[in-house]
Amino acid sequence: MTEVRAPGWRRRLALLLAAVAGPALVAGTLMASPAQAAPADDVRINEVVTTGDVNDSIELYNKGTSAVDVSGWILKDDSNSSKYKIASGTTLAAGGFRAFDVHGQFGLGSKDQARLYLPDGSTLVDGFSWSEHSAPSWSRCPDGTGDFRAASLTLGAANNCDGGSDGGAGTSPVAWPGSDSVTTADASNVFGEDLSGLFQEGGVLWGAQNSGKLWRLVPNGSGGWKPDTANGWTSGKALRFPSGSGTPDSEGVTLTGAGSAGGVFVASERNGDASGTSRLSVLRYDVGGGAGTLTATKEWNLTSDLPSVGSNLGFEGITWVPDGYLTGAGFKDASTGAAYDPSRYGSHSGGVFFVGVEGTGTVHGYVLQDTGTFTRVASVGSGMAGVMELQWEPQASRLWMVCDDTCHGQHRTMQVDASGVFATTAVYNRPAGMPDINNEGFSVAGADECVGGSKPVYWADDANDGGHALRKGSISC
Repeated sequence: MTEVRAPGWRRRLALLLAAVAGPALVAGTLMASPAQAAPADDVRINEVVTTGDVNDSIELYNKGTSAVDVSGWILKDDSNSSKYKIASGTTLAAGGFRAFDVHGQFGLGSKDQARLYLPDGSTLVDGFSWSEHSAPSWSRCPDGTGDFRAASLTLGAANNCDGGSDGGAGTSPVAWPGSDSVTTADASNVFGEDLSGLFQEGGVLWGAQNSGKLWRLVPNGSGGWKPDTANGWTSGKALRFPSGSGTPDSEGVTLTGAGSAGGVFVASERNGDASGTSRLSVLRYDVGGGAGTLTATKEWNLTSDLPSVGSNLGFEGITWVPDGYLTGAGFKDASTGAAYDPSRYGSHSGGVFFVGVEGTGTVHGYVLQDTGTFTRVASVGSGMAGVMELQWEPQASRLWMVCDDTCHGQHRTMQVDASGVFATTAVYNRPAGMPDINNEGFSVAGADECVGGSKPVYWADDANDGGHALRKGSISC
């Protein structure tokens, strides 16, 4: 695919002709873009997702050196009657990416266009056409200037121009790195549906349930888990936002280096009492005491900082990575372009929280400061259609990313590479003994449970298939 762009007087002539004849489209190519006064001309359509099963999205990228206010700009498909108006107050930072899920206004078909206009609705800024659905993404390579090509989904982050659909690892999926045997790890119908995020803290397994509930589980004596019956945990505890109201759609759970004494952190994609609206938040809970309802002591609402997604396509997984690993590995802070320096953020958790977005398949890293402010320091494409769980494994210094039956139970691992960014190190199929079910939670046991070269791992099945929500397997230590 080639870019049609006229330099100098030819480009000015193209603008004049466009004004007279209207925008022209060359099938399978970029459309000619009229000249705009800088910095508007720096904004480009950078990625398009047309699959519809996850979302229909158009990502914009600012390849310039100054921010651009894109308030009121209009996205269209191949019909002039289809319009998505970008919300007031939307700014695209220099080098910034922002994706817009347009499916609420129009769908992107297998043979269609994505077009960007100034607020007048008639001045074309950029456009791209295609003749088949994305698989899963049409992405510019390199960002902002190159031709479009099939690539992995990276909405809200730099395009993956090197690794194709395998997410940059340059590897194909391989067999599960442990036993193929998988067993149930709970009694029949203890949790019902919607058990999602998991995190093991020694002899306790924390579980987040979508209905706004947190579970504290203890060993059941048979290699599995059961609800703790002490301190009001028998049926789990209800979660609330800091106001004491609302029902967080709790999808993921993690702890910091301080353990549960430092608070339990839950990722929520919306308020279940207003389920049609995204509310991409990380919530901190004090789990001491016997109260049956837990009110968040802090909320970091990240919605405005992330690409818009459907209200049920937001945060699914969360994990915490210590500053010590990041600085030692030479992690690059995307907000500064320099080596990550924890001291510039003042008092925070001593690490970075990584959250996975189902609707974009992207993992974002945030420093969540104790003051309630936050800074995004990373955005990484997972290479999967959706991210359902994240888990940091200290023993192997690797970040696990998990997809459910949308990706047939694929797992990926990442580590910081020589360029300072997280990159895929392995792609694993699910264990042969694991049915292709809706696993939305994954937890890895600590090094202290390594016996004979392997240790346990656990999955949470959101659908409670066969009356069981927890399953147990193993991985190599």
